[in-house]
Amino acid sequence: MFDQFMPNKRIFIQQKLTPYLFLLPALAILSLTVFWPALQAFYLSFTSYQDIGEAPKLVGFDNFFRLWKDVVFWKTLENTFLYLVGVVPILVIAPLILAILVNQKLRGMNWFRTAYYTPVVISMVVAGIAWKWLYAENGLLNQFIKTLNIFPEGIPWLTSPVKILGIVPISLASVMAVTIWKGLGYYMVIYLAGLQSIPVDIYEAAAIDGSDSIRKHWDITIPLMQPYLALVAVISAISATKVFEEVYIMTGGGPLNSSKTIVYYLYEQAFSNLEISYACTIGLVLFLIILVLSVLRLVVNQQDSNNLGM
Repeated sequence: MFDQFMPNKRIFIQQKLTPYLFLLPALAILSLTVFWPALQAFYLSFTSYQDIGEAPKLVGFDNFFRLWKDVVFWKTLENTFLYLVGVVPILVIAPLILAILVNQKLRGMNWFRTAYYTPVVISMVVAGIAWKWLYAENGLLNQFIKTLNIFPEGIPWLTSPVKILGIVPISLASVMAVTIWKGLGYYMVIYLAGLQSIPVDIYEAAAIDGSDSIRKHWDITIPLMQPYLALVAVISAISATKVFEEVYIMTGGGPLNSSKTIVYYLYEQAFSNLEISYACTIGLVLFLIILVLSVLRLVVNQQDSNNLGM
């Protein structure tokens, strides 16, 4: 009986270990490129480390106290929050409207889908340079505005710290426009997948009850698209929190830190000022912010799954 039991036990162990053996190469790579650097960054945030040739010196919470008193950090945090509030609502609503429009069965609609999605596949570097030319003093936008005699001298899109309605600097709003332009097609595709999963019979039944035209979207589309709306809201919020390329290419964080975000400030401290430990402290704060948004996404997804289960 013992001999009969051993093969079964061996097969059981093999079945349990085999999935982990397949995961082992990926886990090893992640450990070297993600987990270990993250642990090192966490450790460095409690040290003073400026010269790569010297060993880090433990300083406790000094970097966090410095961060608390850092005016520029709070300015970048404010700009990041403005970016979040300014970009996310548009990227939740506008792509849904686009998805509803391109979901119509009309001739040539595939061309419109491709046109709206094209900015997504364009490199942010290329897009940033192109928009920087458009925003230039003698760029296309200012030339158009001058012909209308609205602002004879044009608008300093990327060089003005003046706030629109006393809230958002012009330079930051100009960068936001590029993020929105790049993201519309991506989130439109997510919504389009959700729209095409809604049975046509529901719309036909609603039309019989008098819910047609725009009203059918209010009565049917929006309630059934709640999981997709929540998903887009959280994904776009995380992306807006981590925005960097647009700022780096178009404004460099200026003028007067009016468009500097928390990720750009982290980059500046690490690679321009060589304040490695301080940059790790900023990164830890950014990690906590993104962690909260990620947990929020998991909670929303769990609630949506429970609602679908009911």
